Amino acid sequence: MTATTQTVIDADSPLYIHPSDSPGSTLVFVPFDGIGYCSWRRSVLRALSVKNKLGFINGDSRRHNVTSPHFRQWERCDNMVTSWILNSLSKDITDSVEYVNDSVELWKELEDRYDQTNGAKLYQIQKEINDLSQGVLDITGYYTKMKKLWEELNTLSVKTHCSCVCTYGEKESMHKAEQDRRLIQFRMRLNEVYTVVRGSILMMNPLTSMAQAFALLIQEEKQREFKPRNQLNVDSTALNVSLGGRSFKTNYLAGTGNQITNSRPRPFCDYCKRQGHTKDKCYKLHGYP
Repeated sequence: MTATTQTVIDADSPLYIHPSDSPGSTLVFVPFDGIGYCSWRRSVLRALSVKNKLGFINGDSRRHNVTSPHFRQWERCDNMVTSWILNSLSKDITDSVEYVNDSVELWKELEDRYDQTNGAKLYQIQKEINDLSQGVLDITGYYTKMKKLWEELNTLSVKTHCSCVCTYGEKESMHKAEQDRRLIQFRMRLNEVYTVVRGSILMMNPLTSMAQAFALLIQEEKQREFKPRNQLNVDSTALNVSLGGRSFKTNYLAGTGNQITNSRPRPFCDYCKRQGHTKDKCYKLHGYP
């Protein structure tokens, strides 16, 4: 009976187990520790989809009857999926769900515990988006951080999204309006050195996509990395040529145009009450030459 069962199961069946699959494998690189459930959930679902095992957690691949020839194979696959999910959790969370009966129960326990979309979480993510600015981050780091918050917010509010088929393009218009809003929000928090590029982006009609705006900002950032250094080398070389390598000091205060005064006080005439000479050299007292 075992040999007959193995011949029926092919590679396209959810009951098929690849020779490289093992209970010690993990579905994600970083185990879930209670923070960032949405991103962890997406990674797990993606990995199970690749392995054709999504039916074991969403209920599509139901438990076979004990008398069924595929019962043992289903049990093996379900235990394999359960082991993968447990290996993708931190030790504290694993200890709390270790005695679940199957993968469906395990997944439902995690969903009920961590997948709670509430106003506090939405408020927290929205506040992080509003408070985020470029600051000391480069363009790539700033965009990545903003993009991650956008996607997390989008995942939390996925239940409110329209899933109908729009025949008049309303869905595309709403999507374009949302992308334009994000573009303006991203542009507003850039550093002041990108003022020219920000103005160029806003002058486009219609507004460019986020990817194209990101490419323009990356080009500007690369130019700023090389331009000041080259400009400094050119200016210093021209200065050395014009002065013959000699050093000099100006006699004016920078940015004021005023000449620097000497530290010694200027002479003062007690007779004519003017500066620039003393009484023994005053022409008004001794006569002009």
